[in-house]
Amino acid sequence: MKFRVERDVFADAVAWTARSLPSRPTVPVLAGLLLEVRDHALTVSGFDYEVSARVELEVASEEAGVVLVSGRLLAEITRALPPQPVTVSTDGTRVVVTCGSSRFTLPTLPVEDYPTLPAMPARAGAVESDVFAAAVAQVAVAAGRDDTLPVLTGVRLEIEGETLTLAATDRYRLAVREVRWLPESPDLSALALVPSRTLADTARTITSGPEVSLALSASGAGEGMIGFTGGGRRTTTRLLDGEFPKYRSLFPAESAAAAEVPTAALTEAVKRVALVAPRNAPVRLAFGPDGLQLEAGGADDAQASEGLDAAYTGEPMTIAFNPGYLLDGLGAIEGDTARLAFTSPTRPAVLTGKPGEDGAGADYRYLLMPVRLSG
Repeated sequence: MKFRVERDVFADAVAWTARSLPSRPTVPVLAGLLLEVRDHALTVSGFDYEVSARVELEVASEEAGVVLVSGRLLAEITRALPPQPVTVSTDGTRVVVTCGSSRFTLPTLPVEDYPTLPAMPARAGAVESDVFAAAVAQVAVAAGRDDTLPVLTGVRLEIEGETLTLAATDRYRLAVREVRWLPESPDLSALALVPSRTLADTARTITSGPEVSLALSASGAGEGMIGFTGGGRRTTTRLLDGEFPKYRSLFPAESAAAAEVPTAALTEAVKRVALVAPRNAPVRLAFGPDGLQLEAGGADDAQASEGLDAAYTGEPMTIAFNPGYLLDGLGAIEGDTARLAFTSPTRPAVLTGKPGEDGAGADYRYLLMPVRLSG
């Protein structure tokens, strides 16, 4: 095997593929990247039996072939190479990487022991790449981190015709985003529970093209997999098993009070006031006709307060939230105004953007459980 490629293009492809390699592989070959050259195209692939990644790029090839090399080592080397074309060739059981006056020789791993990459399931449809990236970022923030509750570590994808709904919850907050997309079939209906970390990483790194394609079987299982393709990159991941909570019924049918506050001002105020809040201590928000008053701290501890202008309707109410969870929701809102709807100080609040004439702001909802105040 021998090929020549631009350094930045090669380094980017290797880094993207190597990002999903296991740090402690169960077998040594799973730490490798598979480099395959055919017809002036280089394919860089990685697979750990859970997540597969593959990227294809054009190269000037002199000899076709397949090799398996240490992925993380190759990523470190390509990142450090000078900005000149890179030549990669095989020399017996070793791979030689040359760039300018730099030359590296790497041992190869046995290609015959490497697992076959999974086939991409059937294409289900496509969504604009920037819309997909924004929606995943808004929702994945609410996914659980506790691996003992694997169902809550996933993002639920629901497909009903031209509507793609993403939802995630860790029991303390719930994030839901609806987007319009282009299904292969107008009456397509499917469900998938995708590991949130994999989905978030994919959404950040596979959106260089105009759209992202989703691949599923008709039932949404796809042999337990879902696939994403975009910008010349392809990745698959196994789906999570289990019953996701019936989250739609958690949103209150109506609210007793609502407030509209500038998003940036509220975000900065929460950050400042939370400086005096001990770990896991809440920030209190008091709404009334004079606006919003934020407070944190206790009688025997440091205290902080700050007032903000807010358009509020309803009876005066004081409600408390975990500041980190509140900031996650505020950071996910698109728009200059945050709208908070309440039923009572002990019931979940709903955080959204201010709905516009075009309906923008109403397609993302963040349900946040309050912290019960003593007394």
